[in-house]
Amino acid sequence: QVQLVESGGGSVQAGGSLRLSCAASGYTYSRYCMGWFRQPPGKEREGVAAINSDGSTSYADSVKGRFTISKDNAENTLYLQMNSLKPEDTGMYYCAAGLPPNYGGRCLSEHYWGQGTQVTVSS
Repeated sequence: QVQLVESGGGSVQAGGSLRLSCAASGYTYSRYCMGWFRQPPGKEREGVAAINSDGSTSYADSVKGRFTISKDNAENTLYLQMNSLKPEDTGMYYCAAGLPPNYGGRCLSEHYWGQGTQVTVSS
């Protein structure tokens, strides 16, 4: 059974940093495109960052230069380092596994989802 479990969310002030983690199990983790999504309050879910099995990455324009996606294949863990956080980064953050390639911060398609972790940035 495929399982994705996010952690690392919390409340920070604008300009602060958070590091999200996503522990994956139940499938061949390294072969998938992995991505981070977020859903701001009252808005649709949007792709933030994605990474292919070869390590190639893409980001949404709104987070370029501030967020960094990475993965540890040995530990089956996906990360999202978020720096210079803004109030508009507030939302529920989800990790997802799907098919490559990735573009604009998301995979071609997403097949598996985690339960999400809340990020709140105050001004």
